[in-house]
Amino acid sequence: MSFEDKTMLVTGANRGIGRALVEEALARGARRVYAGTRRPLEHPDARVTPVTLDVTDLAQIRAVADAIGELDVLVNNAGICNADDLGERSALEEHLAVNLYGTYEMTKAVLPRLIASGGAVVNNVSLSALAPLPITPAYSLSKAAALSLTQAQRALLASSGVRVHAVLTGPTDTEMTEALDIPKADPADVARAILDAVDKGEEDIFPDPMSQLLADGWHNGVNKAFERQNAAMAR
Repeated sequence: MSFEDKTMLVTGANRGIGRALVEEALARGARRVYAGTRRPLEHPDARVTPVTLDVTDLAQIRAVADAIGELDVLVNNAGICNADDLGERSALEEHLAVNLYGTYEMTKAVLPRLIASGGAVVNNVSLSALAPLPITPAYSLSKAAALSLTQAQRALLASSGVRVHAVLTGPTDTEMTEALDIPKADPADVARAILDAVDKGEEDIFPDPMSQLLADGWHNGVNKAFERQNAAMAR
């Protein structure tokens, strides 16, 4: 997929990787980028259309789905990450509401447009989906669920011509990780790597130095082989 003259919707587009994805899509010649944010957003490029979008609000999701026209790429990037210790169920529910159900509902709402265009869904998951971080277990659990959702969508939507990509992002220099004193990737570099990989048709995307250390093992490992085996049942 080339992004030239394509239409994209990015959730969580006001900061970090989401904002970088908007800029990268514009640099690649996107015709229209819908930038989903919970707060008002202004952008100097006329090709950017800000849309008010809280992915936990079904009414807002439906309003955005009704308002947009053609759509080639949906990027489910909106997410939350808060520290917890699994002591309260509310922490898990809060993370699932955004990171899992928000991704599910957003995809469901715009799926007819993606089927019509033969488009793509890009779910920004996390390396935490593969192994939980003890300081953010609710986040990790929600991202593991989002990865499983992505794999299920991939199998179920293949016959419709819609491709589904998982982005297994490592530490990136955004507001979400500002308290962590560890090496972090530049969001612009991550966004560039994500769109490069979507362009190449890669199912699972490892867009930064830390995640790339796991890429070969994942692509050639038993988990990926098992996913492909199970996906064959959907044909």
